[in-house]
Amino acid sequence: MNDDVVLSARQITVKFDDHLILNHISFDVVRGSTLAIIGPNGAGKTVLFKVLLGLIPYEGTVSWAPDVRIGYVPQKLSVGRDLPLTVFEFLKFKEEDPEKIKELLQSVGFKKEQTSHIHNDLRVLQTRIGSLSGGELQRVLIAYALLGDPQVLLFDEPTSGIDIAGEETMYSLIHNIQREKNLTILFISHELEIVYKHAGNVLCLNKERICFGTPKKVINQESLFKLYGEDTHVYKHHEH
Repeated sequence: MNDDVVLSARQITVKFDDHLILNHISFDVVRGSTLAIIGPNGAGKTVLFKVLLGLIPYEGTVSWAPDVRIGYVPQKLSVGRDLPLTVFEFLKFKEEDPEKIKELLQSVGFKKEQTSHIHNDLRVLQTRIGSLSGGELQRVLIAYALLGDPQVLLFDEPTSGIDIAGEETMYSLIHNIQREKNLTILFISHELEIVYKHAGNVLCLNKERICFGTPKKVINQESLFKLYGEDTHVYKHHEH
C-alpha cells in the first residue's frame, strides 16, 4: 500500500442470503482527505461502513494502514429520555480523566461554562443523555469517537436529526476538527451542496460503484440518473 493511502478497498461484495447489497466496490482514501459517500436509500452506504469497520462478513479486501485508529459516529443513537445515564458516565466508558473529557467537549462546540465546575456540578457532563437536543447528542457522539485519538473518523449522516440551521455548523465543526487533528474523514450524506463544499472526493454508490472522484468532475446528469432516477437534476454549484 502507498504510504499516502490510509484505506484501500478492493472488490467489496456483500450478500444477505441471496440478496446482493454491494457488488465489487473498489476505492482508495488518502491520508488527511475527506471522502463523501452518496446514493439513494438502500444503496449499501451504511453496509459499506460496517464492512470497513469489520462488523459484517464480506468478499474482497479492506486494507487499512498499519496501526491506524478509527473512530465511528453512528447516524443516530436511540436513547430514552428517562435513561439514567449522564454524559460523563457515557464518555467515562472510554476515558477516566474528567479534564480530558471536558477538553474534548469544548473542542466539539460546548462552551467552557457548560463544562466548568459549578457547585461541584459539571453542567453538561451531569445532563442525562436522553435530555440532549439532536445537535448536542451528535457533538457528544463525536467527542466519544475522538477519545483514543483516532486518525480516521467515519460519520454516518452526521446531521441526521439536526435542523437546517445547525447542519452547516456541524459540518464546519467537523472540518475544524479535521484540520486541528489532521484527520481523514469519511462521511455519508444526502446533501449535494455539503458534498461539493466539504468533500475532496465522492463515492457514488448504488449497490455498485457509479462514480468516484472529485465532486465537480464526477457528479453530473448521467451519474445522478444512475443513482436516483430520471427526476433528479444536477445541483448547480457556485464557487464562493
